[in-house]
Amino acid sequence: MKPLLSPSMLSADFTNLRKDIQMVNESEADFFHLDIMDGVFVPNISYGMPLIKAIKRIAEKPLDVHLMIVQPERYIPEFKAVGADMLTVHWEACTHLHRTIHQIKDEDMLAGVALNPHTPIAFLEDIIQDLDLVLVMSVNPGFGGQRFIERSLKRIEELKDLIIKNNSNALIEVDGGIGLDTAEDVTAAGADILVAGNAVFGAADPMEVIRRLKEIEIMED
Repeated sequence: MKPLLSPSMLSADFTNLRKDIQMVNESEADFFHLDIMDGVFVPNISYGMPLIKAIKRIAEKPLDVHLMIVQPERYIPEFKAVGADMLTVHWEACTHLHRTIHQIKDEDMLAGVALNPHTPIAFLEDIIQDLDLVLVMSVNPGFGGQRFIERSLKRIEELKDLIIKNNSNALIEVDGGIGLDTAEDVTAAGADILVAGNAVFGAADPMEVIRRLKEIEIMED
């Protein structure tokens, strides 16, 4: 079994975005990862719905949209309308998480929850059966190019145990510092989906990096 791969468009060349989108289309990658930042929940601002809509017109693979924003429940129908196929919200940003997850599902999107590096995995126990994916942040969210937090490997293992214990079908996605030097350890710990930004778009041959990441074997339970 091979990992799923979701290249992070935050690291793409925005002066030639069509070229990078087409590269992902032609590659072995599975999704487009889109980070939405509001400058409030995280100390950075990325891009919004008009750009997602533009990417959707060219993208030939599903859009994996990660909301790093406060009160994400306000915009769920709008993200569906501009083309999101998977929508992930942060545990830390949702007062009524169960309701928000089911709002996402009601819009016919896959629903995920992201956890910051300091947020205990155990906080998901009462919601894990409702989730399609859990995004483990292996850096502090807000900026690309950060160094992988090694403690994340133990968190991925803990999450895998929680998923199995609760008979959940949730996939484990990992975002932050993922590259050829960390991907094997992350998948060995239990990750199903790898988000890679600088490792892909900063490479001399991005498609070759994607190919090598997709070659990693995930051991069956």
